[in-house]
Amino acid sequence: MGKPKQLLRYEGETLIGRAVRSAQDSKCCPVIVVLGAHACAVRDEIAETVAHVVINQAWAEGMSSSIRCGLSVLEASGEVAAAILMLCDQPFVTASVINRLTDTFYARRPPLIVSEYETGGERTQGVPALFSRALFPELMSLSGAEGAKRIIARHASEAVCVAVPEAVFDVDTPDDYYLLCNNIAQGI
Repeated sequence: MGKPKQLLRYEGETLIGRAVRSAQDSKCCPVIVVLGAHACAVRDEIAETVAHVVINQAWAEGMSSSIRCGLSVLEASGEVAAAILMLCDQPFVTASVINRLTDTFYARRPPLIVSEYETGGERTQGVPALFSRALFPELMSLSGAEGAKRIIARHASEAVCVAVPEAVFDVDTPDDYYLLCNNIAQGI
C-alpha cells in the first residue's frame, strides 16, 4: 500500500479512525484497539478517542497475537459477556452493523454470531463476529497467523448468522483502495 493500511483516508478520515468511531458509536463498551506495526503513527490518529489502545509487541507473530492481546485487556477490564472482533479494513462496517450483532446476542445468547455475506458467488461467514465468553479460551489458544476462522468453522452449527453485506468489501490491495476512493466499492 505504500503506507500503513490503517492510515489510508476515506471520506475525510483514516480507516482506523472510521473503525474506532463506528465501535464507539455502537453499544459496545469498552472499545479496545490493538496496534502492532507502525503503532506510534496509528495511535496518533485515534489519540482523541476514548478507545483503550493496546500495543501488541508480538505483532509479527500474526493476527492471533493481536486477538490474544486485546482479549487479555478486555478480560482484565471486568466481567464481559462477549467480545466483537472487527477490522479496520472493512470501511462500510458501521455502528449499526455492530449493534445488529449485539442485539442478536442479547436476544438469543448464542456462543457465536458471525457476519454473513456473499463474495465470489459464495456465502462467507466471518468478521465482524461476536464471541461469547465461553469461546474466550479458544480465542486465547490461537497461534501464528491464524485469525478466528478456525473457531468460526468449529462452532458453525451453533452460530447465528447475521446478514452483513457491508462486510463484503475490505481494503487489501491498492486496487481495493482505488475502488473505495472512487465510490466503486459500495456496489461490490
